[in-house]
Amino acid sequence: MLDTYLDAVEGRRKWLTVYSGADATDLSDRLAARNVTVVHRKLPPHGPSPFVTIYDGETFVGAIALETLEQLLEPPVVRPTDRTGLSEGYRALLEVLEETLFTALDHRQLLATSREIEDRAFRIGRGTLRVGFQRLSVFEQQVPLYRRLGEETDLEVYVYGRPDWEPPPLENVRYHRDEAGVLAPFWCLAFDGGEDPMQACALVARERESGFLGFWTYDPDLVGEILEALEAVE
Repeated sequence: MLDTYLDAVEGRRKWLTVYSGADATDLSDRLAARNVTVVHRKLPPHGPSPFVTIYDGETFVGAIALETLEQLLEPPVVRPTDRTGLSEGYRALLEVLEETLFTALDHRQLLATSREIEDRAFRIGRGTLRVGFQRLSVFEQQVPLYRRLGEETDLEVYVYGRPDWEPPPLENVRYHRDEAGVLAPFWCLAFDGGEDPMQACALVARERESGFLGFWTYDPDLVGEILEALEAVE
């Protein structure tokens, strides 16, 4: 089910060309876990400041300062909700990082990105948040946070997981006991943004022996599809 979205993101490979005065950069290594190809081109002495061009397949989509890219490499990638004043290159870079497949997400990165989504849902205070914890026992440590989400906001929260633990009743939190294990391989969160679609965000990751394969997105349409897919599990 959620594999469909992982496959779609994997098929959209991005290309970055780095122009700098150095012979090489470490971006290839730092982006090795993402579905991105990095090419380096050396700038001449006294040339422009280092920058990066971004291609989606063979289509040029923008350029941005190398320093800006380096500041955005560690998840969670926090997005400005108003992009009207951003350059085309900056918007293109956000799109690259938003829907780029990570082949080796670790537990720390997943938690950091999950916290961003949960914090955003708390700040908005309304809408629908759907969360898959693989097993309900994993949810046990999150009970205080979700109790607060349920009691202090108007959110509708749905928690999914294999029923290996009996969670306590929480206000505005509904449990889906995934008896069939449809979502067992996945760590996922999706928030519809409440009344503002530009606040929508989602994380989808599948566990493998080498870590989690996944992506996060702030595309309202894609978030909506993920929410519909999770709702269909009920």
